[in-house]
Amino acid sequence: MGSESEECCSAEGGVILGVDGGTTSTVCVCLPLLPFTDHRQLPDPIPILGRAVAGCSNHNSVGENAARETLENVIKEALSMAGKSLSAVRAICLGVSGVNHPSDQDRILNWIRDIFPGNVKIYVQNDAVAALASGTMGKLHGCVLIAGTGCIAYGFTEDGKEARAAGAGPVLGDWGSGYGIASQALTAVMKAHDGRGPETMLTNSILQSLGLSSPDEIIGWTYADSSWARIAALVPLVVSCAEAGDQVADEILKNAVQELAISVKAVVQRLHLAGEDGKNSFPVVMVGGVLEANKRWDVGREVTDSILKAFPGASPIRPKAEPAVGAAMFAWNTMMKETEGNDHR
Repeated sequence: MGSESEECCSAEGGVILGVDGGTTSTVCVCLPLLPFTDHRQLPDPIPILGRAVAGCSNHNSVGENAARETLENVIKEALSMAGKSLSAVRAICLGVSGVNHPSDQDRILNWIRDIFPGNVKIYVQNDAVAALASGTMGKLHGCVLIAGTGCIAYGFTEDGKEARAAGAGPVLGDWGSGYGIASQALTAVMKAHDGRGPETMLTNSILQSLGLSSPDEIIGWTYADSSWARIAALVPLVVSCAEAGDQVADEILKNAVQELAISVKAVVQRLHLAGEDGKNSFPVVMVGGVLEANKRWDVGREVTDSILKAFPGASPIRPKAEPAVGAAMFAWNTMMKETEGNDHR
């Protein structure tokens, strides 16, 4: 009779699921078990059997009912595209933004447990875990910086300690996020309009992009639908204005760089990832649209330079795999550790 781990690895047609649930979109990937039996390196190409995309699954942004429906639908669609049933799933990791407390984990676990057979391993984490795992082959060690619609820095030590910085949402000051950058740009336009601030190229750029004729109309546009992703979509305009020499836009981006770098530094220092002398090696996984190359004004490069100045041993990683694949890898690694542990009892 084979061990539980052997049965897990050889289960014909078995799959693992990874979910990356962000404030803008939610992605679920379905991957086969067997290519990950040697998880020292990621298969190339990644054998994705099915991939589905849906909207926001952050319950703080869209409410519990909408978040639950999004997660359930994206899981079922990915399985459908893969030609697999719920019974084929061996494990799933849901990395979802807005998971900030054990009660958040329990809430989502209860939602998802209802749709899967009882033997399926279900892991619920913050979406930062999925992002980190995408750059570390599913292992939780080092620090991850996510800067998309929202932002968060999250870190783990090899012995399981963890720490986070930022990630509390726009009301509580995630100013390095896409929402933070864009909301500051909208504020700058309003200040320039009423005389509280300097003139800025952002005014014409944003008005033209939104099809508005006056800054006064920005008020109605903003509050007609203040969803985080809708506001954050204005970030490319801020970058373009900064590249064109606008000092207001440039200052907004510099502030964002400082906020993002400080978030990483706070996590690294709390977990002592860089060691006593600050020179130990550790991965820093960087993901999110704000950190992607933006022609001359490259937020990601500026943040990386700031991190390396403080921690020369840091190893910045731009993952080749998307966070949903990282979530699947985390589910695989965690499931294997649990089954191997059971075998030795």
